[in-house]
Amino acid sequence: MTAVAPPRTVAAPQRRKPRAMARAPQDTPAGIWTYLSLAVTLLFAAFPLYWMFVIATSDDQALAKLPPAIIPGDRFMANVNEVFSLQDVYFAASLVNSVIVSTVVTASVLFFCSLAGFAFAKLRFKGSNALMLFVVLTLTVPNQLGIVALYIVMGKLGWNGTLLAVIAPGLVTAFGVFYMRQFIVNTVPDELVESARMDGASTMRVYANIVLPAIRPALAVLGLLTFVATWNDFQWPLITLSGTDFPTSMVAVSDLASGNYVIYRRVLAGAFIATVPLLVMLFIGGRQIVRGIMEGAVKS
Repeated sequence: MTAVAPPRTVAAPQRRKPRAMARAPQDTPAGIWTYLSLAVTLLFAAFPLYWMFVIATSDDQALAKLPPAIIPGDRFMANVNEVFSLQDVYFAASLVNSVIVSTVVTASVLFFCSLAGFAFAKLRFKGSNALMLFVVLTLTVPNQLGIVALYIVMGKLGWNGTLLAVIAPGLVTAFGVFYMRQFIVNTVPDELVESARMDGASTMRVYANIVLPAIRPALAVLGLLTFVATWNDFQWPLITLSGTDFPTSMVAVSDLASGNYVIYRRVLAGAFIATVPLLVMLFIGGRQIVRGIMEGAVKS
């Protein structure tokens, strides 16, 4: 008889202990020192604006006080009326001129820079890289080097002394083209553009229906930065509008500080009025600035 081999006993598989699931990283809450340092930084940054408002609401003796005055006075409306009633400054007209120049320049920069950025980012044409390099290199050239040549060109066109001379040089900026190009490269996929072309969309249709909705945060950032920079521009408006009765707001503020005897409460009242539109713009678009910077920094 043949011996029958006993059946093998199969060892039961050992159960592995479940691994502890890795916890998702959590944001570390800010400590008291973080909030304290932010509060101190905000205090130092906002104090010059607050002190400007204090002097703008006070009389002439406020500057001579020791310690300095830190509580606003009750002469703000009187000082403002005095600024607007000056016959040789035309402060109200200068504010209107600044609104016109800043609005036109901002609208032009948003349109042309976004269009050029779209062309550099998604269109293929000869010399695009070399042309983009040239645009970037122009950022390294100080604006002061071209003042004389720009003044001669505006004189040949007959625009010196008019708002056209202030508006024309800022219609397109190299920074705007570079910023929009980088944002479009990181935000708008090439596949989306190609699918739109396969559906028969033209280049301008792709720009209007696909690119513009995707770059709204970047447009908000560029628009705010352009408006603030144009509003605060002083050197070129001072040169080209010298001798005219209707300068921009920054030139009008400098006119308030000219003369043998400077009335600082009047100067700071005018400076505060010229700063209010910028504060309103930054307050309204502050979130858009943060959103646009973050979306442009993170590559999709």
